[in-house]
Amino acid sequence: MQWHWIGLSVFSLTLLPAGLAMLADRVPRRWRGRLAPVRPRGAAVLLFYATAPVNAVPRLAGASAETTLTCTAIAGALAVAGALVLGFATHWPRHRRPARAVRETA
Repeated sequence: MQWHWIGLSVFSLTLLPAGLAMLADRVPRRWRGRLAPVRPRGAAVLLFYATAPVNAVPRLAGASAETTLTCTAIAGALAVAGALVLGFATHWPRHRRPARAVRETA
């Protein structure tokens, strides 16, 4: 049980403020180039954070095995969703290239 408390507190102190700041688009200017697009990455960080309480709280509350297993599955789905959002945010083109002008030869 001690490890659940430690993990929950560490994730609450690190990922939650970072995710909320990124979702609110409040990051330093020098990081904007690396983190662009900022808001989708903030949503991904919050999805990663959400796995910790969804997985730890039922265990800390002494829930039944079925409830704990269900919450663990939901936490896994949240982690996969966070990875997908982060992947799309990272590889999505920021700006579309203009269409090439076709040269007409006359």
